[in-house]
Amino acid sequence: MAQHESAIKRHRQSLKRKTRNQQVKSKIKTLVKKVRSAVAEKNREVAVAQLKEVNSALDKAVSKGVLKRNTASRGISRLARAVHLLPATH
Repeated sequence: MAQHESAIKRHRQSLKRKTRNQQVKSKIKTLVKKVRSAVAEKNREVAVAQLKEVNSALDKAVSKGVLKRNTASRGISRLARAVHLLPATH
């Protein structure tokens, strides 16, 4: 275990960041699953609404430093492609 005050503080900070990052990643995974299930059910309206929410969450995760920019961009791109390939309902 760390002995110096600064090292102890850094350890405390890293634990806080770890739990926050885990929460954000878990939320993103849940949102992605909702979009994927809507795509599987061919429900375009729900998928589009969920896609908007996922985009927002991924962008926010990038701004907070939880995810890298390209990782989030790749995720958004793949989901958007899946949603937009769904047939439009009339």
